[in-house]
Amino acid sequence: MSNRLFQGLVHQMRDTIDATVGVVDDTATIIACSDLTKVGTTNEFVSLDLSDVHDIFIRDGYTYKPFGSRAKPEYAVFVEGMDDTAAKYANILAISLFNIKQYYDEKYDRNNFIKNVVLDNVLPGDIVIKARELHFNSEVSRVVLLVRIVSANDVSAYDVIQNLFPDKNKDFVFTISESDIVLVKEIKGAVDTKDLEKLARSIADTLSSEFYTRVNVGIGTIVTGVKELSHSFKEAQMALEVGKVFDTDKAIVSYENLGIARLIYHLPTTLCETFLHEVFKRGSIESLDHETLFTIQKFFENNLNVSETSRKLFVHRNTLVYRLEKIKKLTGLDLREFDHAIIFKIALMVKKYLSANPAKF
Repeated sequence: MSNRLFQGLVHQMRDTIDATVGVVDDTATIIACSDLTKVGTTNEFVSLDLSDVHDIFIRDGYTYKPFGSRAKPEYAVFVEGMDDTAAKYANILAISLFNIKQYYDEKYDRNNFIKNVVLDNVLPGDIVIKARELHFNSEVSRVVLLVRIVSANDVSAYDVIQNLFPDKNKDFVFTISESDIVLVKEIKGAVDTKDLEKLARSIADTLSSEFYTRVNVGIGTIVTGVKELSHSFKEAQMALEVGKVFDTDKAIVSYENLGIARLIYHLPTTLCETFLHEVFKRGSIESLDHETLFTIQKFFENNLNVSETSRKLFVHRNTLVYRLEKIKKLTGLDLREFDHAIIFKIALMVKKYLSANPAKF
C-alpha cells in the first residue's frame, strides 16, 4: 500500500520538479518514480548506503534522502541532480512521504487493531502495549453497534456507514462477514440507551430510505477501555440473536433492554419444557386460540388494566372479563393477579423461545 501512496505523491510532483524523482525501499528497488520505466529496477549500492546512513548522499548523479520510522531507514527519496536544489527537494519529499506513510499506517493499524480487539484476537496484555504504540486513547467511552444486512441491492452498506461516520480517529467501521458490519462509536457526555437507539435508527433509516437496504442493528453497552470492546460486541451480537427470537418485528435491539429474554435465551431447552409442563398442568398452551392469545397480549400491553384493554380491543368490559375467566379455567392462572400474570408472561416467552428451535443445548 505504501507503494501506491508514494507513487501518488511522486506523480503529483512530476510537473513541479523538473527532474526525475522517486522512492527506493531498503532492498534498493525503485517502488515509485516519475519515470514509470524505472519502477521495479534496483541499485545494490543504494541498499548498502541505506543500512548505514540517515542523511543525504549522492550516487550516480542522483541525490538520496533516507527516511522511515524504524532505527534503520526503510526508504530513500531520490532526485535527479547533485546540487543544493536537488538536496532541498529530496528533504521536502522525504518529510512529506514520511508523514503520509505514518498517517496511513496509523489509521490502518488502528482500524485493524480495533477489529482484532473486538473479535478477541488480541491477548489482554498486548492490547495495552499496542494501544500505546498507536497513540490510541484507551480510556475513552465507546459502544459497539452490529449492523446486520437483511436485504440489500448493489449499494455497499459498508461505504454508506463509513460516510455517515467520517472521523476515522474516533469512530471505526469494518466488516466481519458479508452481512455483518461493526461500528465502534466514541461516546462523549451523558448518553443513554435511548440516544443510542436513535443513532441506530438513523443508520437503519438512511440505508432503507436512500439505498433500499434493510438492516437490523444490535447495540452493546457503553464501555470504557479498549479491553472491554469485545464485551460490548458480544452484547450487540446477543441483542440481535435474542431479538430474532423474542422481538421479531424490531429492527433496533439494545442489549440493555433485553430484560428477562436474555435469561430465557441461556436456559437449556429441557428446563424450558419442564417449566411449561408445570405451568400448564390443566391444559396445554396450544389449547389457547389465536383470539385468546391476542387478548392476553393486549392485556399485558395495557398493564393488566381491564377497562383500558377492553377499550383498545373495542369490546365490552364484561366480554373481556369472560375471556379472562375462560383462560383461568383452561390454565388455572388468573391474569388479573400480578403473580399469575408474571408466570404466564414468562411461559409465553419460553414457548416462543422453544418454537425458535434453539440448537445451543
